[in-house]
Amino acid sequence: MPEAPGPARTAMPVSVESRASWIVAVTVLFVIAIAYGGPLIAVVGLREIAEEMGGARSVPGLAFSLAWLGSAVGGIAMGRIAERIGVRWTVAFGACMIGLGLAISAGGEPWQLWVGHGLFMGLLGNAGINAPLYVYVSCWFDRRRGTALALISSGQYVAGAVWPSVFERTIGAWGWRATMLAFAVAGAIAIVALAMLVLRPPPEAPRALPGSPAAGPAPGARVLGLRPNVAMAALAIAGFLCCVPMAMPQGHLIAFCGDLGIPGSRGAAMLSVLLVCAFISRQIWGWVSDRFGGLNTLLAGSICQAVAMVGFLVTEDEAGLFLVSAVFGLGFSGLIPAYVLTVREIFPASEASWRIPVVLLFTGSGMAFGGWLAAAIYDHAGFYGAAFGAGIGLNVVNTAILAFLVFQSRSRPPLLVPAAA
Repeated sequence: MPEAPGPARTAMPVSVESRASWIVAVTVLFVIAIAYGGPLIAVVGLREIAEEMGGARSVPGLAFSLAWLGSAVGGIAMGRIAERIGVRWTVAFGACMIGLGLAISAGGEPWQLWVGHGLFMGLLGNAGINAPLYVYVSCWFDRRRGTALALISSGQYVAGAVWPSVFERTIGAWGWRATMLAFAVAGAIAIVALAMLVLRPPPEAPRALPGSPAAGPAPGARVLGLRPNVAMAALAIAGFLCCVPMAMPQGHLIAFCGDLGIPGSRGAAMLSVLLVCAFISRQIWGWVSDRFGGLNTLLAGSICQAVAMVGFLVTEDEAGLFLVSAVFGLGFSGLIPAYVLTVREIFPASEASWRIPVVLLFTGSGMAFGGWLAAAIYDHAGFYGAAFGAGIGLNVVNTAILAFLVFQSRSRPPLLVPAAA
């Protein structure tokens, strides 16, 4: 007698994660660490470059900002291009453009510094590396995506921990122009080699039944109780406001120490401490985001960053600034990967190739604006306290937006039906 059919069993979704996923993630970590070393030469040599260009720190400050802005703007187009031709080729192209940008910047004129950083290192260089690699790595993970994104985004802080002390010595010995030229050649060769050897196409994601949790949000569904583009706009604006204060200590800590009579080598060491702490704590924030979600992680990180920023207003001695730098690194480091994770959690996976670069456009623009704003306020007011105060104010607005989005996520269940037009 045939057995009566029983209820269908729900198969556990097959994970795309494997040993190869982590090899790819670690390789991307090194690629980003090398790529983001280039703009740091202008940070470490800010005072020397400014002295050769009339004394205004806003000149090299603007170059650093343009590198961030170009990377953010170009990421949208490069994300689409990487989807068509493969991330290996956008990364290799970006590495060559970073090298060319450094060579142009070494010319010594302000316009060469701005064009080299903004157009070549940013728009054509890091744009082909940063946003495409975030999307690429997110396709290799589904269970520990937050941890993986935290790992690769730490590349910028590995760069900040390793390169400032190296550049401080090479600039002192050879000058900032020779440092740029040497790094241009070495960096381009290293990144192209890693891209060609490791960055193969990601695995196909297993198919899930429409409407099941594994399928993720449906295209057109409301997001956090809001229309998708309204939620996207709120998240993007929050990202911009978050990254303005984030950029200020990173871009101006060495110059800030110089104004206080602290040697540049100690300021470079502080920046390294800040970014080493950021690297370590970012892995912890990645675990937190996998456990509690990207949006909750964003709110917690925003509050921590605001509290740490206050420390730069009230501390002027060397030992205190080492402590504040460490606390700041521990506080802010989980924010950028949490923005990317939040996009993957609340929007359809099919929209990741353009939504992630758009969010990174706003976070990168915030970094660019923050670096320039701190320099501009310093040139006007003559001290960094005014700049840090402005950054804290913008951070408070960011926290308010994120608190609203978290409230929306808890008060309204997600809908898997298209939103009304």
